[in-house]
Amino acid sequence: MVRRAQPERTCVGCRRRAPASELLRIVAVGDGDDLSLRPDPARRLPGRGANMHPDPACFAQALRRRAFGRALRFTGVPDHGAVAEYIDAPTTTSGQPDRARVASRVGRPT
Repeated sequence: MVRRAQPERTCVGCRRRAPASELLRIVAVGDGDDLSLRPDPARRLPGRGANMHPDPACFAQALRRRAFGRALRFTGVPDHGAVAEYIDAPTTTSGQPDRARVASRVGRPT
């Protein structure tokens, strides 16, 4: 059986290379003054994406360096609340955030 190489991406926070499956894809949604960052764990949302380790330290470093603007090619200050919630959300054994706990933290019914 032929073994294929996995695609590698660079984390916008720590600038280390890692397999794409280990990184969280972040996309910019909206336009103009209404721009926000959204996590894309399924890697299916349209548009340009930035990759980052799902780690609060990498997220803080990316914000401090303003790396999302350069990686996603936009100007201005986006709303990064959804990404912060996703990063800080407790995870289940599968590595994905527990959706019921995330929904309860933002006040949505489960």
